[in-house]
Amino acid sequence: MTTRTIRARDRPVFGVDVHSGDVRGDDPSYALVILDPVDEDDPDAPDADGPMARVTRDVVSFRKLCRLIDDREPLYVATDNAYELAADKNELVGFLRSLPDGTRLVQVTGAERPEPLSRVASRHGIPYGKEPMKEAEASARLAAANVGHEVTAFTDETTVKVSRGRSTGKGGWSQDRYTRRIHGNVRKRTRQVQSKLKEANLSFERDVTEKYGGYANATFTVEARPEDIPVSSSRAGDVRVEVERERRDGIEYEPLVQRRDRVIVGIDPGTTTAAAVVGLDGTVHALYSSRTADTADVTEWIIEQGRPIIVAADVEPMPETVEKFRRSFDAAGWRPTTDLPVDEKLHRTRETNYQNDHERDALAAALYAYDDHEDQFERIAAKTPPRLDREAVIAGVVAGDASVESVIADLSEDGGSGDGGGGDDEADEADPTEPERTEEEETIRRLRERVDRLESHAESLEEDLAERDERIEELEGELEEAKREERIEARSRRAVSRLERETDRLERERDEARERVAELEGKVETLKELWRLDHSNFDDVADDRGLVSVKIVEQFTLDAIEAADEAYGLVAGDVVYLRDASGAGRRTAERLAETDPRAVIRDGNLSDVADQVLFDHDVPVLPADAVPVREVDELAVASEEAVAAALDDWERRAERRRKTEKQEHLDRIISEHRAGRTLPETEE
Repeated sequence: MTTRTIRARDRPVFGVDVHSGDVRGDDPSYALVILDPVDEDDPDAPDADGPMARVTRDVVSFRKLCRLIDDREPLYVATDNAYELAADKNELVGFLRSLPDGTRLVQVTGAERPEPLSRVASRHGIPYGKEPMKEAEASARLAAANVGHEVTAFTDETTVKVSRGRSTGKGGWSQDRYTRRIHGNVRKRTRQVQSKLKEANLSFERDVTEKYGGYANATFTVEARPEDIPVSSSRAGDVRVEVERERRDGIEYEPLVQRRDRVIVGIDPGTTTAAAVVGLDGTVHALYSSRTADTADVTEWIIEQGRPIIVAADVEPMPETVEKFRRSFDAAGWRPTTDLPVDEKLHRTRETNYQNDHERDALAAALYAYDDHEDQFERIAAKTPPRLDREAVIAGVVAGDASVESVIADLSEDGGSGDGGGGDDEADEADPTEPERTEEEETIRRLRERVDRLESHAESLEEDLAERDERIEELEGELEEAKREERIEARSRRAVSRLERETDRLERERDEARERVAELEGKVETLKELWRLDHSNFDDVADDRGLVSVKIVEQFTLDAIEAADEAYGLVAGDVVYLRDASGAGRRTAERLAETDPRAVIRDGNLSDVADQVLFDHDVPVLPADAVPVREVDELAVASEEAVAAALDDWERRAERRRKTEKQEHLDRIISEHRAGRTLPETEE
C-alpha cells in the first residue's frame, strides 16, 4: 500500500464539477461529492469496497467550497478540469496558494492534454454519468484510487523567513536598547527554527542579515513542502515567521503515483541505450537515454514507468539485448519486417520532443508496435465486462498468448475488478443498516434532501447577493472617480497631442532648412575647389598648358562604359580614367576604342587581350601614377603637362613594341616557310 493510500484513509477526498453558471461569468455553483474515510474497526461502518465509504453530496457556491476545503482539509480536491475552478492561470495560482497544507488539486483526466472523463472512468471501472453530481463523484473516486495528476504552481522548495515583527521606531532615549532587543529576539527565533529543521533532517540553506544586537532577518530555503516542515507562519511580539512555497514559472502536472499501467516499451540498444514507454491508448509516457547505464538501470527505469506487455525494436532481426529485456518482463516481442527507414521514424515521432536519435528510434519502435496492435486492443476492450480491468485482459491475451474468453474467465474467478474498484450508484448510496423503504418514503426522502440542498443554496446565494450589492456600491464610487480622472487625463492628452503635432511640424521645417543649407554649402565648396584647381598655376594657364578634363569610368566593363556615356558622353579626344582596369575582354576594349579617346589612364593591370586591342587601335594607355588625377565630386582633372609627357613616353614604348611585334611576325613567317620546305622531304 502506498503512502498516499494510507493518508487517504485519514482524510476525505473532494470531487468537484460545475453544476450551473460559468466560472468566467456569474458566480457558478458546484456539485460537490465528499468521500469520507471509514474506520474499518467501527461495527456501525457501512460495507464498502476500498478505504472510502461514506458519501456526501451537495451543491455549493465557490465561497462555500473554499470554506469547506479550509475546514475539512481534504487530501485531494479532484476535478476533470482544473480551470473549472479558475478563469485563468493567475486565478488558478491564487486558488492553489489558498489550499491548506497537504491538500492537493488533482486533475483526474491527465496533464496538459486531458482525456474525456468517461474514458478514464471506464478504464478504471468507476461508475460514470453525464450529470454534474455523477462527474464529481467519478472524479473523487478516481483520485481516491490515486488516478490523475496533481496540479501545482509551486516547487518542492519552501522559503521560511524570520523577520522583525515591529518597526524599530524613529528614535528616543531608549532607542538603542529597544532595537537591540528586537534584533536579539529575531536571532533567537532564527536559531530555534534552524534547530527544528535539523531535527527533522531537512536540507536547507540559510541567509542572514546581521544588524545591531542580532539579526534583522533570516531566510531559510528548505527542500520540502510546507506540510513536511515543523514550522508554521506566525507572529508573536517582536518576531514574524512567514512560510511560503517557491513559485514555478508556470502550471505543472505531476502524477499522483508512479505509473504502473500496462505499457508498450521500445528499446534502442548500443553505446547509448534508449527506451520509450507508450500506453495502450498510444499516449507517450516517458523517454530515457544514457551512455553509462547498464541493463539493470534500464530495467529499473522501465519498472518505474509500468508493466510492459510488448517490447519492441526498430530493426529486423530483434537485437539480442532487446530480446533479453523481452524475456525478463515475460512480454510479447515486436519487430518490423524490415528495418524502419529514418524518414518514416521522423514522421511517426514528429509530435513528440526527444533529445537524440536513439530516443527517436526507441519511440518509433514502440509507436509502430502500438499501431500493429491497436485494432486488437479495441476488440479485446469491446469484449471485456465493465467490472474487469481491461488492461489486465489485454496483457493476458497479448503477453500470455491466451484467448479473450479464457483470460476473462480466469480474472472473474480471481475476483479481478480493475483498478480502483467501484459499483453502481445505488449500491454506493445504500445503507444496509436501514430497513427497506417503500417507494413513497423514498420519494419523500429524496424531496427532503432536495429541499435541504435548495435552502442551503438559497442561503448561500443571499449571502453572495449582499456581498455583491456592497461590492457594486464600492465599484460604482470607484467608477465615478475613475471617470473624473479619465476626463482630466483626456483633456491633458488632447493638449499634449496638439503640442506634439506642432512640434513635429516645426522640426520637419527645421530639418528641411538644414538640408537645403547643407546642399548650398556643398555647391559653394565645389565651386571654390574648381576655381582653385583652374587657377593653381597662372603660368600654365597663360601658356595654354593648364588642366585637362578627365572622364571617369568606374570599371572596365560594358555597363560602366555605357553608364559614363549616358552621364556625360564619351567623344573623340577625351581623356578617360579607368578606376578599375582589370577584367576587361576583347568586346569591352573594342567598345572603348570606338569612342577614339585621346588617352586612357588606367588604375590596375589590363588583361592581355584588352591591352592588345587598345594598342591595335592606337589608343594610348597611361599608368595612373604617371598622370595624377584630381577629383571633386563627379568632376576630375589632370595636368596637361603630365598627360603630354605620359603620351610621349607611350609613343616611345609603342614604337619599340611595334618593331618587336614586326620582328616576331617575320620570324614566324620564316619558320613557317622553312617548315613547308622540309615537310615533303620528310614524307618522301
